[in-house]
Amino acid sequence: MTDSEPLSHHPLSMEPVESAARAPEPGPLEGRWTRLEPVDPGRHGADLYRLSHAPESGPELWDYLGYGPFESEPAMTAWLEGCAASHDPLFHVIYDAQARPAGMSSFLRIDPKNGAIEMGHIWFAPCLQGTREATEAMFLMMKHAMGTLAFRRLEWKCNALNEASRRSARRLGFAYEGTFYRHMIVKGRNRDTAWYALLAEEWAPVEEAFETWLAAENFDPEGRQFRPLQTGRSG
Repeated sequence: MTDSEPLSHHPLSMEPVESAARAPEPGPLEGRWTRLEPVDPGRHGADLYRLSHAPESGPELWDYLGYGPFESEPAMTAWLEGCAASHDPLFHVIYDAQARPAGMSSFLRIDPKNGAIEMGHIWFAPCLQGTREATEAMFLMMKHAMGTLAFRRLEWKCNALNEASRRSARRLGFAYEGTFYRHMIVKGRNRDTAWYALLAEEWAPVEEAFETWLAAENFDPEGRQFRPLQTGRSG
């Protein structure tokens, strides 16, 4: 997408408001098809390295991330140790259909006082890409943030050149809010950052769309969908 992508429109307001949001704590998120767990380098490191550095992965998996690919399994495990010790970002490991650790995601820029939180550091090994497990993992995080933790704003940010991430944001129900130019330097390259957000008052229909899509009857025995996810933001 370009800067002609429709912007989200919400009325400006100075009405009094308080945030009831609570910061996320380390712990599993359970779904029908997948599971998210806090990072455990000893348990997850070997699978995460093997599945993300296999020949079919290619270095492009890491193109828009601030780290990787890693030169060895010990190098990735050392990085995972830092992830495990962090509380913001708060990292999770995502399991694929074969119950293997095959991707990661995080909550970050956690701001309960203002009711805002971001999803980021998201990557999927090839075996997880394009699967219902990957989509459900995003839904579990969104539902946890907007439902359980009562955040009023959930953000998604990505390199403006990352078309796959921009498509994902729209498919998941996030609205484009603009591009921050010359926002960061990542791996020695400029990053213009595209900003997306989902607001609390928009969550109910998005949640309903996910529940409909994730229903068992929407998939054949091989896990292929019958109907696409329709959150109203997929165009």
